Amino acid sequence: MNSLRIVRATCLAFAVILGVANPAAATELRVGYWTSGISLGFGAVLEAQKFFEKQGLQVKFFHFPDVNGPTTALASNAIDLAFGASLAGALSMSQQGAPVRIIAATQIVDAEIAVLDSSPVKSLGELRGKKIGMSPVGSATTGVATAVLEGNQGLKQSDYRLVSGDEPRLAQFLQMKNVDAAVLRPTTIAQVSDSASKLRVITTLAAQWQQMTKSTTPPYIGVAVMRDEWLKANPEDAAKVITAMRQALKFGTDDPAAVKAILKEASNMSDQGAMFYSDHWSGMNTVSFKPDDIATLKRTFEVFKSAGTLKGDLPQGLFYQQPYLESEKSR
Repeated sequence: MNSLRIVRATCLAFAVILGVANPAAATELRVGYWTSGISLGFGAVLEAQKFFEKQGLQVKFFHFPDVNGPTTALASNAIDLAFGASLAGALSMSQQGAPVRIIAATQIVDAEIAVLDSSPVKSLGELRGKKIGMSPVGSATTGVATAVLEGNQGLKQSDYRLVSGDEPRLAQFLQMKNVDAAVLRPTTIAQVSDSASKLRVITTLAAQWQQMTKSTTPPYIGVAVMRDEWLKANPEDAAKVITAMRQALKFGTDDPAAVKAILKEASNMSDQGAMFYSDHWSGMNTVSFKPDDIATLKRTFEVFKSAGTLKGDLPQGLFYQQPYLESEKSR
């Protein structure tokens, strides 16, 4: 019996030592992002370079072809974190009582309103009564586009026909003359190289936003949103999430060639498209949550509200800065 007790005690001691040296229970994090929009590149880099895992997090990625997929998954507790999530969708979801917090701004508006080069349309005001291709309703880009069309040109949604689709489909619609104009990212426009269907940019959403708001700050359209339960259960790991995203941002800035290679493998993007995306990395992506960022997000909410995209008021505590501040300390 004494020998058996000694063996058991020894095994227990080893188990304790191993548990301390190699914590087996890494924090699980379910991450979702939209793979047909602006968050594609950032998500592909996060996955390929395993930045979350390097912070000691056990990660499972979920890919959503629809812009509203990540926010819907958050609301149903299918994922814990969505980055590059539509700001309009995140604000709407929080107003409906979903237990979520916004913990960072992650994507800057980077879209242009384009027409065929042969189109007679020269300005936004000429789009009255036309068909305009945009991301599906719920996309923050569409929220910004509809807001500036009304704010700067007086065009309400009833004054034009909104045709929804993902980026490749919108470009195809425009080339086939199924729409008169489309809101597209520069990366998409860069891939339309056929001279017979060359595109012409009328204006950018950033310029129209700044004209409307009389500000120098472009709006954020993508944010990192996290379920409140995960934040409460893993208070020390929340900062690691921000740190991982900041490292991904720096990686993309420092090594555009690597971003290009990752994008080509992850999405079969052309050389030209992948290179354009990597060259515009810092103009599309960010990881920031300073007071000015929160003020911009609140202002964007008010613009969406005045345009009728959103109603009501912002929930108390929606903008949760603590993980970002803790990540700043560890730099």
